[in-house]
Amino acid sequence: MKIRIKGNSLRYRLTKTDIANFDRDGYLEETTNFGSQVFKYALQRTICECLTADFTNNTITLYMPAALALEWTGTDRVGYENSSNEMYLLVEKDFKCLDNVAEDQSDNYPNPLVENFTKKEL
Repeated sequence: MKIRIKGNSLRYRLTKTDIANFDRDGYLEETTNFGSQVFKYALQRTICECLTADFTNNTITLYMPAALALEWTGTDRVGYENSSNEMYLLVEKDFKCLDNVAEDQSDNYPNPLVENFTKKEL
């Protein structure tokens, strides 16, 4: 799972394995060790009706409604967003990049835009 934060925008991207684990457990967490402190970010299934988030004890938790989580993990749906509060929240499946990147993308979803690019552009 990857996190991207910019201003009041929070986005999570999940690989195929992340999605499978979240579907099975209803919870997914990543940690980053900063030496004396650990930063965590998590995705948790909840009974709430829309995406929400909070930041407590060095942990950002994005809460995803169970009904949305069930549809998202079991279909081709790319993601969900909520911008009804002070934060813009987005959770989505992680697609393979169209350009060359150094990170391992073998567990990412196929990019639906790849058909629009020629091999020369890739």
